[in-house]
Amino acid sequence: MATTTLRSFSSLVSTQELASSLDNKKTKVLDASWHMPNTNRDPYQEFLANHIPGARFFGIDTIKDTSVDLPHMLPSAAAFADSVVYDSVGAFSAARVYWTFKAFGHNQVSILNGGLPAWIQQGLPLSRDNDNGDNTKATYQAKLNPRLVRDYPTVLQNCQRYQQGDDDVAQILDARALARFTGEAPEPRAGLSSGHMPGSICVPFQEVATQDGYYKDEKALYALFESKGVDLNRPIIASCGSGITASVLYFALERAGAKDISVYDGSWTEYADKKDSIIIKDLQ
Repeated sequence: MATTTLRSFSSLVSTQELASSLDNKKTKVLDASWHMPNTNRDPYQEFLANHIPGARFFGIDTIKDTSVDLPHMLPSAAAFADSVVYDSVGAFSAARVYWTFKAFGHNQVSILNGGLPAWIQQGLPLSRDNDNGDNTKATYQAKLNPRLVRDYPTVLQNCQRYQQGDDDVAQILDARALARFTGEAPEPRAGLSSGHMPGSICVPFQEVATQDGYYKDEKALYALFESKGVDLNRPIIASCGSGITASVLYFALERAGAKDISVYDGSWTEYADKKDSIIIKDLQ
């Protein structure tokens, strides 16, 4: 197998680009698969059964801030190396790990377009059990980039300013399904109100991908956000249920050409649980 470097690759790589780079020790492959609890799927057991050769498992449910009662808050700063991230769906949880790397200042990271399903469809080799590939560590000092992360006080203030008629606020994009956004459908977490933040725009994360799980190209993504009334030249905050699919929007916005993008790490799970939050419902 030919060896290539991924130092000049884009944020999105094809199965063939990754396959030709697996022998390069500077390329680290991470399986970032994660599933909603109601699917009854165990991503780690699935990783042991089938994964890209040399890949390591990145546990989104374990590599997080465990000091807060929120599902997927950023962990403390840690070391990272050149990486390609994929998941077992196609355009889903890999984006969360991609954004995590970027938030800690590591820019040499890409997502495998189509994820593991595309890899399998192409008939490329798979590994079983926890071989974990080359465990050589790289020296890297992680430093959080605060521009990529937004917290509850910042988001609440943004909502309050919007309510007061201030147009000079960040656009909030919500990756949840439309029915949860409008308040017609319940949240999957018991006791949590559905609805949305004032002025937010619903962009269900599935809309950034094709039906077969590949990210749409830059032109199609630009057209999608334009159709939603999103101004890519203005600041944007991505939100969702717990921070996973907000990262899908972050990645898609980056591909579409937006420059000032951040993720509300606590997302709707945190926002809807706070007594001061303003919740809008569009019930018919």
